[in-house]
Amino acid sequence: MNQLDFRNRRAVVAGGAAGIGLAVAQRLAASGARVALWDRDERVLASANERLERKAVTQAVDVVDATGVERAAKTLANEFGGIDVLVCSAGITGPNATTWNYPVDAWRQVFDVNVHGLFYCNRAVVPIMLEHGYGRIVNIASVAGKEGNPNASAYSASKAAVIGLTKSLGKELAQTNVRVNCVTPAAVRTAIFEQMTQQHIDFMLSKIPMARFGTVDEIAALVCWLASEECSFTTGGVFDASGGRATY
Repeated sequence: MNQLDFRNRRAVVAGGAAGIGLAVAQRLAASGARVALWDRDERVLASANERLERKAVTQAVDVVDATGVERAAKTLANEFGGIDVLVCSAGITGPNATTWNYPVDAWRQVFDVNVHGLFYCNRAVVPIMLEHGYGRIVNIASVAGKEGNPNASAYSASKAAVIGLTKSLGKELAQTNVRVNCVTPAAVRTAIFEQMTQQHIDFMLSKIPMARFGTVDEIAALVCWLASEECSFTTGGVFDASGGRATY
């Protein structure tokens, strides 16, 4: 693993207790960052921190609770002395169903986590970054947000919203030293696969020219560069990690 310079940087990873978020947290910590993990499950947070050799700060945060997110951000900023990096990786897929059969409650839940929760995190952290004159935000979207996956309309639409939010916020902050970008992975085998049908998993694999799923470490490598000081002339960008599925 190549290392970037995150010495003296303070990072928070929402959804950092598992999957892509945990891989990002591990890479940040190995590169010198002080890392905080946000997740709603304290037991999973404790397990993740064991994998980080108990070097992280853990906060039980449900991203759909706007007040709780803001409180956690302020508490962490006071403890760390600021927040330099935010990676938003919390997300759910929702059920696989045609749009006209999609359960309304499930649709709302997908948007609550994938869009509203991510918005709350971005919204809470930006003023802290502006106060300190530096920041890097990386939002995890999906290639589904660019192309639209059949039988996954809520997930696809929510990730398209993440892309749109990232573009807007990146432009709003372009004349500051806060950069905002997003990553659009193709399917990566994580626990999120447990929320999908095997038919949908097979469909996603069939769309990837490399004929394999990505790994969390491959996504984390891209995320961490976008979260680094070296990412200085890119904002509002959308970066693919799709095994050749998306090429523009």
